[in-house]
Amino acid sequence: MNQIYQSFLSNEFGTLQICGNQNSITAVKFVDTEVAVTAFENEITIQCKQELQEYFDGKRQVFSVPLQLQGTPFQNRVWETLTSINYGETITYLALAKRLGNVKSIRAAASANSKNPISIIVPCHRVIGSGGKLVGYAGGLWRKQKLLALEQETSGSYRTIFN
Repeated sequence: MNQIYQSFLSNEFGTLQICGNQNSITAVKFVDTEVAVTAFENEITIQCKQELQEYFDGKRQVFSVPLQLQGTPFQNRVWETLTSINYGETITYLALAKRLGNVKSIRAAASANSKNPISIIVPCHRVIGSGGKLVGYAGGLWRKQKLLALEQETSGSYRTIFN
């Protein structure tokens, strides 16, 4: 039986629930309700919590914690593609579909993006609407705006890829 481990990180962005197994992180998500669950941490969830804190402190742009993405083959392709979006950079949903090799997959790519189980580390917040508008973020648009502002401020640059 696989043991599930979890940790929590709270800051001005809210509370993140970090879940993992013995070898990797399986989920990072914002929880907006009171969490009455006790953290049962291991080395992987503690490492993830530390790396996320470094990200929020503006000291980390790349994560090294091992991930285990669990989705359909197409979802996994989308999520893997998201990890190629550089810190301080945004791309449109159309540009994401083009990176996947099929502009007609834009809706499917957007759907997979919205189902990303590992927020921030798999940076779905870096995907924006075609006019540069902030759209669709499971953690709330206010968080998406704050995450992008954090990255822009700490990277010193900001670039959007439209196609």
